Amino acid sequence: MNKKTIGDKGESFAVKLYEKSGYTVVKRNYHSRYGEIDLIAENETELCFVEVKTRNLSSLGNPSEAVDYRKQKKLALTAMKYLGETQSFKQPRFDVLEIWQQGGEIVRYNLIENAFYAEDFAGQYEMF
Repeated sequence: MNKKTIGDKGESFAVKLYEKSGYTVVKRNYHSRYGEIDLIAENETELCFVEVKTRNLSSLGNPSEAVDYRKQKKLALTAMKYLGETQSFKQPRFDVLEIWQQGGEIVRYNLIENAFYAEDFAGQYEMF
């Protein structure tokens, strides 16, 4: 199974997980010049920007370790771009969904809500 297939399976799982929790998925793979957000989901009060990281069970480390400071900054800038386009007034939140798979099947996941905050990059935003 190649990386894209593994990633697509993880993102499809994420959609089901958020929908089961009462969220509506409004975008998948939202792109800006800063990067990509895997999933954007909302409920009545929150707008979640979700980074999905899927790894094989035998991989070293946790999938969330790939969401380093540089990646977080790209996600925050991309989210700001999205918010500017949609004029949403819902509370934004950045989640990281770790997924482990083995033999093509998802065997474990860990949802990290509020994994980081856009305020962590105060003063570092570019104008859109």
